[in-house]
Amino acid sequence: MAPQFPTQDAQTLVRLALNEDVRTGDVTSLWTLPERQIQTATLIAKESGVIAGLPIIPLVFENIEIALSVQDGAKVNPGDKIATITGETKTLLAGERVMLNFLQQLSGVATITNSFAQVLAGTKTKVLDTRKTIPGFRTLQKYAVLVGGGSNHRMGLWDMVLVKDNHVAAAGGVLEAWNAVKKQNTQNLKVEIEVENLEQLKSLLGLGVNRIMLDNMDNQTMQEAVRIAKESGDPVELEASGNMTLERVKEIANIGLDFISVGALTHSVKALDISMRI
Repeated sequence: MAPQFPTQDAQTLVRLALNEDVRTGDVTSLWTLPERQIQTATLIAKESGVIAGLPIIPLVFENIEIALSVQDGAKVNPGDKIATITGETKTLLAGERVMLNFLQQLSGVATITNSFAQVLAGTKTKVLDTRKTIPGFRTLQKYAVLVGGGSNHRMGLWDMVLVKDNHVAAAGGVLEAWNAVKKQNTQNLKVEIEVENLEQLKSLLGLGVNRIMLDNMDNQTMQEAVRIAKESGDPVELEASGNMTLERVKEIANIGLDFISVGALTHSVKALDISMRI
């Protein structure tokens, strides 16, 4: 099933972006271009990557015609045509930067996600995003992760329990935190608990925790954690997190983890270079 584009959130962000950039009008186009001139603009990839965010185009522009050459999820190379947009020249130029900012950012997310997904292809391990997203852009960035072949972690603090190191410290330990959550989890939310060593891992096995996050463990320790969990018979999922570069993921792709979460999919992504030419 194709990922569902978050149209409502995108509309809100587009309105903010247009107000930020255009405000009372594009004075350059107003003063240099003839009235009601019609042009066709072409979106062109300037580097290789995966496209995401094309549904943004009709949200940015009014009274235009769009012809897509590719769909979200398509891989492009330099010089490939992505789409053509036909409309009044002033309209095209007023929305150009806003449209490209969205499209380049989301395509950048999809591109880096796809790089991780390709490394993990053929294994049981899936690459996950995190909450390290641009404020306001979370649903769009998580959509782009799906387009790139990754999977989503929790959307926010409300849809899953994730007991991290500060929760553990404040609660008095991983068992204390788990017991507190278990008593109050009337919504039957999925529960994940972060551990920093193998002793914490062992103490949680067999208790019904859905997922355990192996935080900042070295490769050898993670491999041992996978072995311990498997031999225990507990069906708990294991997720690795912390300094997960593409090179490191290549090293641990086959040790049997269920998930690897990568903050870099969204928090410091390089925008994909795309241009618009009339």
